[in-house]
Amino acid sequence: MVNLPNIITLARLFAVPVVIWLILDGRFAAAFWLFIAAGISDGVDGFLARQFDWRSELGAMLDPIADKMLLVSIYVALGVEGMLPSWLVILVVSRDIMIVGAVLLSWVMDLEVVLDPAMVSKANTAVQIGLAGLVLGAAGFALDAEGAVRIGVIAVALTTLASGLTYLLRWGRGIGMWADAGPSDETSPRENAGGETDGNKGKT
Repeated sequence: MVNLPNIITLARLFAVPVVIWLILDGRFAAAFWLFIAAGISDGVDGFLARQFDWRSELGAMLDPIADKMLLVSIYVALGVEGMLPSWLVILVVSRDIMIVGAVLLSWVMDLEVVLDPAMVSKANTAVQIGLAGLVLGAAGFALDAEGAVRIGVIAVALTTLASGLTYLLRWGRGIGMWADAGPSDETSPRENAGGETDGNKGKT
């Protein structure tokens, strides 16, 4: 079902190539404001979905995809421009590739996919957003934020490592429970792995 929250989410998704173009074109102030607008839209679509009961399976799938594509794209673009260290960009992207790979493998193995983010992953998302906004704002408005950016880089690196390890351990636990249950067990592996139920969705 396509409703207003989903339209807002799709608009955020379509903003991804625009933000990349703005960054690569050196228009950092415009990229900063578009990034802020995207963040506000994320809150607005969630509020509308809850307030008017416009939740949908499509929205639950699109929302984290749009958020992650926007954030990862900004990190890659900032890395290309030399505004973020390459190793940090590789770390951020690798963590997301690892999670997507684990999810796909879990689906193939008919395992429960735990997408409910842990607290450390929420913190990781917050500091990633903060660092991206800080770098864009500093470049767009000629601010001296070198010290703050350095701290932000360290915070993103640490929380990204911690978040990736958390997801890896959860996935490993699910694999272990699936192996213990065996394919002939009457209880579905989807009901066993991670102790979660189908339909858990959240931002990673």
